Amino acid sequence: MELKNQDKEKGVLYLIPSPLGQNAPMEVLPLTVRKVIEELTHFIVENEKDARAFIKRISPKKNQSTLKLFPLNKFTLPEEILTYLDPIEEGITIGVISDAGCPGVADPGAEIVKMAHRKKITIHPLVGPSSILLAIMGSGLNGQNFAFNGYLPIDKAKRQKEIKKLEKKSFDFNQSQLFIETPYRNDQMLQDLLKSLDRNTEVCVACDLTLPTQFIKTLSVKEWKKLNLTFHKRPAIFIIHKDPLSI
Repeated sequence: MELKNQDKEKGVLYLIPSPLGQNAPMEVLPLTVRKVIEELTHFIVENEKDARAFIKRISPKKNQSTLKLFPLNKFTLPEEILTYLDPIEEGITIGVISDAGCPGVADPGAEIVKMAHRKKITIHPLVGPSSILLAIMGSGLNGQNFAFNGYLPIDKAKRQKEIKKLEKKSFDFNQSQLFIETPYRNDQMLQDLLKSLDRNTEVCVACDLTLPTQFIKTLSVKEWKKLNLTFHKRPAIFIIHKDPLSI
């Protein structure tokens, strides 16, 4: 596999997806990911321990002592990040790996990619699982017009206000609204949705995506209230949609 830039003096920046859970990586990743990882020694990673484990699962024979890992998370200093692409300027290709899913999509990486654009470095995003896309695909809601909103406020009053705001936005623009929550607060999030939303607003919960325990269900608020399900500590995406055509 050719991992060089057209400019032979520079390396390339690969954006490498990782599985959303502990299933076998090659069940959900294309062969290209393995080929790239086997070629590289330099990686920008969200978590060094998790990245080493992922690389070992992908390429068991790879010599871990040759790896040079640069952390990219909330503890990384801005001045450190500024140096991360220096090896590319010297002709070394680098891969970016987040803990789960696709770098730069609800995960660290966008800052590195923006910096690479400024430096005129070639960027190659690789195919892999994205919980956001898998959730909207499986929801049956509007995949032509949707928005990802990250985390909603932790404060209960502010969160309920934001939920109503997103419901109105969904109605006004016929736009599905996606967001996530810390897994141990999933059940509280669902209860807040059921208390705050109109009874006919549709809610999708998609959790454990790509795993054997995968669950995806879309129901109206009034239908969800008939159920007693728990999603405690299960990585999940929530989607709400208030369809103006159904009123």
